Amino acid sequence: MKRLVNSPSLVVADEVNDAIRDGRPVVSLETTIVVHGLPRPQNLEVAAQCEAAVRAAGAVPATIGLLDGRVVVGLSVDELDRLAQPQRASAKLSSRDLGLAIALGRDGATTVAGTIALASRVGIEVMATGGLGGVHRDAARTFDESNDLTTLSRTPVLVVASGVKSILDVAATLERLDTLGVPVLGYRTDRFPGFYRADSGYALDWSVDGPAAAAAAFTAHRDFAATGMLLANPVAAEFELDAELHDAALASALALADASGARGKDVTPVLLGEFARFSAGSSVATNRALVVANAALAGEVAVALAAKRP
Repeated sequence: MKRLVNSPSLVVADEVNDAIRDGRPVVSLETTIVVHGLPRPQNLEVAAQCEAAVRAAGAVPATIGLLDGRVVVGLSVDELDRLAQPQRASAKLSSRDLGLAIALGRDGATTVAGTIALASRVGIEVMATGGLGGVHRDAARTFDESNDLTTLSRTPVLVVASGVKSILDVAATLERLDTLGVPVLGYRTDRFPGFYRADSGYALDWSVDGPAAAAAAFTAHRDFAATGMLLANPVAAEFELDAELHDAALASALALADASGARGKDVTPVLLGEFARFSAGSSVATNRALVVANAALAGEVAVALAAKRP
């Protein structure tokens, strides 16, 4: 049973609604990785593992997506399975697309930008994902930059992610986050993670050693700024992609994307698909491990944030 909240186009699962009302910890989870990022049945397995990791940390998971033009905050297992069925052709929804998808009655999986926009709308402070979107390598020519960055600059949500994928321009992404006023906080690291690798080659100015410190930093940040925050959690050493394999897969992926003529939001799926093919599935295993770890950490931070409330 779901309860309508503020609008007939937005429903929040009872468990999530009750937790928000009572000030208990909640973590929002995206659906792009389930619908567009991983193959079946791994996609639904990872979604279940992420929700379980959030619960194990003491928080309530809220997986977000659109079904028939209605936003659902707290998708059930059956609803998520429906959303991920290929024949439904669920759209990939950033924050800019939400109103259009609602008006046209579409199904849709939310990106980081779409997820945090909706999470903030209902009062959820924390989100977990695999990697944040960023500035693409040829952005000086194409102006291709993820809306994740600008949405995070105007949405006060803490996003836990393993940095950005190495297929992006990491240096330019960090510069844009700086320009947009979005702080980047390393979790037990002073190096910015590179998704498949724990170190992208770039240093961080700030880091924390535990969930309580991360929650304190975010709380203090919100007292003086309206932007969100990126908590950069590196992939565990045992799940890192081998450095030589990573570099070879990256070169192959970039060459394929260039040869295919992919543009805009079609670029990332091409690159990630080639990464998976070239690495014989190792990149997918790394992706799975890091996104579940990020969900667990997000749960711990959400619990620490809730403990700080009066």
